[in-house]
Amino acid sequence: MTADLTGRYWLILGASSTISRAFARQVAARGASVILAGRDIDDLMAGVDDLTARGVNASGVVFDATDRATHHHLADFCRQHVPAGQLDILLAFASMPDQVAMEQNPDLAIAQIEATYTGAVAILLTLAPLLEVARQGSIIVMSSISGDRGRVKNYIYGSSKAGLTTFAAGLRARMLRANVAVTTVKPGFLDTQMTWGLPGIFLAASPDAIAAAMLKASLKRTDSFYFPKFWALIMLVIKSIPERVFKRLSI
Repeated sequence: MTADLTGRYWLILGASSTISRAFARQVAARGASVILAGRDIDDLMAGVDDLTARGVNASGVVFDATDRATHHHLADFCRQHVPAGQLDILLAFASMPDQVAMEQNPDLAIAQIEATYTGAVAILLTLAPLLEVARQGSIIVMSSISGDRGRVKNYIYGSSKAGLTTFAAGLRARMLRANVAVTTVKPGFLDTQMTWGLPGIFLAASPDAIAAAMLKASLKRTDSFYFPKFWALIMLVIKSIPERVFKRLSI
């Protein structure tokens, strides 16, 4: 993939993850400017310093999915610092506490939903008009295979991702009218800090691999895809299992 992204500004929401870092390096290598947005300002600035040392135009902005004031500040920053029509967005944040802990503490479950789903909806609705008015741009939304079916071991987090997938589909239809592409990626297991040490993880994809796949799909204006691709077949099988059987499975 040799696409020239010179002049584009990629806003990365949830910039501290290993996937976000890999994506930032890949778009920067193709000439894009990068805006890192996240809660940890020290980590953000370390990322900015690393990119700047590579000759990249990079900046960092504090963003918290659960703090609406930071959403408005981020939108204002983009209006002031990104040329009209040059903004692209990667949404790559989520919260995944232990399932049993959430079952025992509903407040923890609600906090997870607010961070993973309602926070994502809020920031995308806040930023979408910037791309809509310019009538160009791309949005990548990282969802998950976990949203395809409610599993006894992961249904709270899965419900957040199911909502996000549905929201992204509706946003895609809306933004089509403005020539803006919305790509949903549904990864399987990934080799990240969030999945490190979890039982049942197999064939985990690397951050660099999914970052490259997301960028390629976005440039092709792909609507939605599984990554790695074999998860499409796995989830087809899982979704075909009758509920009377599926509810008895310990997966």
